[in-house]
Amino acid sequence: MDFPFPILLFLLFAAIAIAAGIFGAVAERRRRDALASAAARLRMSFSPDRDHTLAKQFQWLDALAHGTNRYAQNVMAGVWRDHPATAFDYHYQVTTSNGKTSQTTHHHLAVFALTLPCPFPEIRIVPEDFGSRIAQALGWEDIDFESAEFSNAYVVRSKDRRFAYDVCHPRMMEFLLTHRDLRIEIEGNTLATWSPGRLRPDSVEFALDRIASVRGLLPAYLFSESGAHA
Repeated sequence: MDFPFPILLFLLFAAIAIAAGIFGAVAERRRRDALASAAARLRMSFSPDRDHTLAKQFQWLDALAHGTNRYAQNVMAGVWRDHPATAFDYHYQVTTSNGKTSQTTHHHLAVFALTLPCPFPEIRIVPEDFGSRIAQALGWEDIDFESAEFSNAYVVRSKDRRFAYDVCHPRMMEFLLTHRDLRIEIEGNTLATWSPGRLRPDSVEFALDRIASVRGLLPAYLFSESGAHA
């Protein structure tokens, strides 16, 4: 039986879509299983379930405070280098409309967080990009440092400039210049890093080591009773 070309084309695209969906589901299941194995190896707990409560707990992060349908998933939790640590996939969605049709895009981030022993004001340290340069040209404040290389590579924002200078000391700037993809935010008793995409089982340990290294570079006096910022 011969089918008209439009019907054949439709069936072809339908078959491709079904195959892509199956392939994606299989790949995601394999990634989830690999994350579970990584968590066990790193002596961390693991939950693949969607967690809206955890997403709400971290909603103060600028990178996470977007869109709707926010949730964490594939949550790893435990202790890393003597610090309470959490890693998870984060999802949010953004819907745009032109008045006639609407389109929803889904966004995914890989988030890592350490719990600090005392609270701090907010500071955000992210790589310089075209968007941030435009924002600065329009008056968006960015804290500059003696290192021109660092100031050109990173955007640092904090209402507490002294705290920003305490955090971004020469050794910290040197470390960040060797890890130029790092995005860091501190607020309250949480130190967090994030990157676009989902958790990668083969790089979880590396990411945990990096955030622990950032924690280790925070000056000890910031944690003393007299030096800690409320």
